Amino acid sequence: MTPDKGLFKKKIHIPSIKKALAAFGQFDSNLRRLEKNNKVRIQARGNTATVTGSRSGVEETVRELERLSREGDTGPGESPAAPGEFLRTPTGKPIKPLSPRQKDYVRFMEEKDLTVAIGPAGTGKTFLACAEAVKMLRRREIERVILTRPIVEAGERLGYLPGDLQEKINPYLRPLYDAFYTLMGPERFHKYARDDIIELVPLAYMRGRTLDDAMIILDEAQNTSSGQMQMFLTRIGFNSKAVITGDVTQIDLEQRQVSGLVEIQEILKGLDGVEFVYFNREDVVRHQLVKRIVDAYNKFKKNKASAKK
Repeated sequence: MTPDKGLFKKKIHIPSIKKALAAFGQFDSNLRRLEKNNKVRIQARGNTATVTGSRSGVEETVRELERLSREGDTGPGESPAAPGEFLRTPTGKPIKPLSPRQKDYVRFMEEKDLTVAIGPAGTGKTFLACAEAVKMLRRREIERVILTRPIVEAGERLGYLPGDLQEKINPYLRPLYDAFYTLMGPERFHKYARDDIIELVPLAYMRGRTLDDAMIILDEAQNTSSGQMQMFLTRIGFNSKAVITGDVTQIDLEQRQVSGLVEIQEILKGLDGVEFVYFNREDVVRHQLVKRIVDAYNKFKKNKASAKK
């Protein structure tokens, strides 16, 4: 709806974020329904909503939002939150940290401007960062999410691969798509991607941008050069948070190149607003076989190193 004349405007402030989420609905589904039914426009930020339209439409909408907010923190038809839960998938699966270090990780992402997560595959580094971004979007603490990865080409140049740019980079960004499909569902994710609320881009395309009101996630950061890492870190704008994830045992750079993820551990150590969290095999939350595989590789590398001495 696009109101033009005879407009009436009213603001409603809901006492808590939890009650606001219940009133607004998952991904603002209740707001969209009320806009359509009552022919109003609703702008929401945090736990405040401004309703614009005819007087009767606005008043009816405000009454409905007040009613929905009184139905409880979990919302009608939802089960109570599980201990430690901070998000639910569209299928109702609770998302929560499963180890002490994962709990620290989630807390750091909420409290710090920059969180750096380092550890092996399967420890939830990328998935929990994406979940935190979805949660922040739902609470309107940010306006968009930017996810980026360095594209390290294994013997191929992007220019020689078939298809347009998006088709060329999709295989590199696939794990990020998978995370958001689980957290939001494919339909909602693709709508947000079309509206540029969520962007998945190669790291090279971040140069020259300054990102305000955003969650910026750099994945596979062990494959950034020193210069790329510095470029990424200077993209952080006002009211934004950044999360960097990577595994320093899986560096695919040329031998003479310094990994930006290795370097920042020394450069940013002790810097105010920055927190590092280090995961290990005890934090692996995938299939139990993944833990055994991680152990097997570690043992193999140690034996190989010992044999060289």
